[in-house]
Amino acid sequence: MVTPSFIQPTRLPTEPVLRTNPDSARQPQLEELPNMERNVQDELRAHLMSTNEEYHRLATQHSEYANKLDALESLPHLTETEQLEETRLKKMKLRLKDQMEAIVSQYRSQQVA
Repeated sequence: MVTPSFIQPTRLPTEPVLRTNPDSARQPQLEELPNMERNVQDELRAHLMSTNEEYHRLATQHSEYANKLDALESLPHLTETEQLEETRLKKMKLRLKDQMEAIVSQYRSQQVA
């Protein structure tokens, strides 16, 4: 049986996180991985987006929060209420990312078993 390329395990990151635009909440944080491993991760996420309703829902919500954060970050000054909203959105976005990563991990473990 041939294993699809998106199921291959990736190595643990040993390099610092790179951000091409640190001011953008939408910009994903990419660990310094070889291009091939990054492609494997991208393929797996694309596969889950099209086949896993929960992953798709979480990713859509994550994107919505990122858009709201981008709008807040574009303001020259945040009110106290806006600062609280920014903090709330960042926490919710991080929680969604953790849930998405749990789905990825669960999918990988099912494929290995």
